[in-house]
Amino acid sequence: MAKYTGPVCRQCRREGMKLYLKGDRCYTEKCAIDRKAYAPGQHGQHSRRKLSEYGLQLREKQKARRIYGILERQFSKYFVMAERQKGITGENLLQILERRLDNVVYRLGFASSRVEARQLVTHNHFQLNGHKANIPSILVKVGDVLQVKEKSLNSPKFIELKENIAHKTPPAWLDLDKENMTGRVLALPSKEHLDLPLEEHLIVELYSR
Repeated sequence: MAKYTGPVCRQCRREGMKLYLKGDRCYTEKCAIDRKAYAPGQHGQHSRRKLSEYGLQLREKQKARRIYGILERQFSKYFVMAERQKGITGENLLQILERRLDNVVYRLGFASSRVEARQLVTHNHFQLNGHKANIPSILVKVGDVLQVKEKSLNSPKFIELKENIAHKTPPAWLDLDKENMTGRVLALPSKEHLDLPLEEHLIVELYSR
């Protein structure tokens, strides 16, 4: 499946809820779903079709993929990885998605959205445990330390971020040093740490068909 390059607000409207794909903009009155609370397309305002069981499962998977910005093949690989781990498959899947480097950058407040976080990572602005980290799909581990590169700290982007980050509070599984622009992984994320509108058991049911 090819990468989606259209307006991201259409994805939120398709799922019927905010996926916060544009970061801080989604909290303002400019959010598209607040202005057009119906599915995109010429029949969006009149579509009242009831979803089947399969349709509900599929929509939940698509919702998770869109939130984290992951293509189908990689998402399937994550599911296989989650299935092989001990514990509940659905929760394992969410934990893997949360451990992605681009998501950690976003959760720490170093980017306003996961899309921006992915771009900053690929542009080589971060180090993980003192080493170059420019692959968004790296999975962090407990004890890992993420920091903004010293030469990037003086760029206008990160000067602005440092001012905005003072008002950010990362989830409990991450520790943020706002002064030095570094973050540490304190624990593996659990479902209690997540604020996402996802029913992961539906995704498991879809792949178990």
